[in-house]
Amino acid sequence: LQMLEQQVVGGEQAKNKDLKEKHKRRKKYADERRLQLVAALQESNEDSSERVLLNVYDSIQEEVRAKSKMLEKMQEKLRAAETEIKDLQLEFGLEKMDYLSTIRRQERDLMLCQQLLDQVQSLVRRDCNYSNLEKIRRESVWDEESGCWKIPEPLIQKTHLP
Repeated sequence: LQMLEQQVVGGEQAKNKDLKEKHKRRKKYADERRLQLVAALQESNEDSSERVLLNVYDSIQEEVRAKSKMLEKMQEKLRAAETEIKDLQLEFGLEKMDYLSTIRRQERDLMLCQQLLDQVQSLVRRDCNYSNLEKIRRESVWDEESGCWKIPEPLIQKTHLP
């Protein structure tokens, strides 16, 4: 009777190891999925868990009230998000204006320095290495540690005639 029962309970596939293995894998996957859903529900807040779970209502008025309440919450979230977007856009606009004014000021300072160099270059002696600004620019090196340019020392090249 026991042998007959074992054959009937599993049917024709009672001794099929592949089918048993397939059932074990499905059960393991279902258990993992269930644990993931439980973890997701625990992590989510009250509002999102209401959207995940299926609600059962006693009357249409109760359903309308519940959905209206949820709609109001969503509208409040939308208003908060829109306000935050406007604040961020305003802040971005102010930063942009500040950057543009900084760039303009730096361009003016650069033009001043360039004009000063042009005026002073003609006053530098011809036998000094600073008489050729392009050569000085090529020989200058940016120092990352100190955050400034290392420029060559001024040298006066004296030539002696025999």
